[in-house]
Amino acid sequence: MDIKLHDSELKVMDVLWREGDRPARQIADRLENEVGWNVNTTYTLIKRCIGKGAIARTDPGFQCHALIPKEAVQAAETDALVGKLFDGAADKLFASLLGRKKLSPEQIQRLRDIVDELE
Repeated sequence: MDIKLHDSELKVMDVLWREGDRPARQIADRLENEVGWNVNTTYTLIKRCIGKGAIARTDPGFQCHALIPKEAVQAAETDALVGKLFDGAADKLFASLLGRKKLSPEQIQRLRDIVDELE
């Protein structure tokens, strides 16, 4: 994925990913409640996402539709993080994450299951 979204743009996308297609006004209302943004801020961010090819706009009603799936953004962000902070080594990322938090036996088992599926 070649689209780079900033944190504020991801908040707009998250509304669409959670709730599906929405008019821009509903997105603005939701983000006003969730993060305190005014309508103009949200509309500016929606327009940026449209310009980047992440959102399609249809009329009437300034209806917004996500053009990229959340999973694609997560994968691209994860790849960038691993590349930038962990020399491209995913095992270093996991070691860092696992070393910082006590995991429950259930969480450890889920991780083992994931690793088993990858083998």
